[in-house]
Amino acid sequence: MSKRISAKYKIDRRMGENIWGRPKSPVNRREFGPGQHGQRRKTKLSDFGVQLRAKQKLKGYYGNISEKQFRKIYDEANRQKGDTSENLIGILESRLDAIIYRAKFVPTVFAARQFINHGHIKVNGKKVNIPSYRCKPGDIVEVRDKSKQLALVLEAVQLAERDVPEYVEADHSKMKATYVRKPSFGDVPYAVQMEPNLVVEFYSR
Repeated sequence: MSKRISAKYKIDRRMGENIWGRPKSPVNRREFGPGQHGQRRKTKLSDFGVQLRAKQKLKGYYGNISEKQFRKIYDEANRQKGDTSENLIGILESRLDAIIYRAKFVPTVFAARQFINHGHIKVNGKKVNIPSYRCKPGDIVEVRDKSKQLALVLEAVQLAERDVPEYVEADHSKMKATYVRKPSFGDVPYAVQMEPNLVVEFYSR
């Protein structure tokens, strides 16, 4: 289990935004950052600072992906044809942990990573325990039979704070979802504004 799971709300407070749109986020009560210096007056960020913040926010949203792994994803997006920022979002949304989060099988992307690690998910009928596993359009993702009645799953299905996006078809009666297509940036239901173009600028310096 990642140590970052217990500190996920620190990401919200550091960014000053409720990036997952969760009702329990401390940003709903306190907009200043964590730590004893969190209430100091905010200074205007440089262009580099704005780009760095955009990168940290996007990394944090997907379960605080490590810098090494995130850079590899960016490099792959940059090699692909088309708009690099669109490619970046498409790759991130094709990760298995992102798909089961979008399908509302789990309440948070952090829970998605742990859920997959513990062997509760099958892809096309085979158990997969790698959260970063890349799904292809048409892949069928399902919760294993013995895991369908877990409290975590039942709680997630009832969440009213977010909907399943169009590029994922979810059947909650069978706890099965199909990754329909690679989404564009505009298709992704982020709770706050994401700026992948600034991430591209950060790595292109």
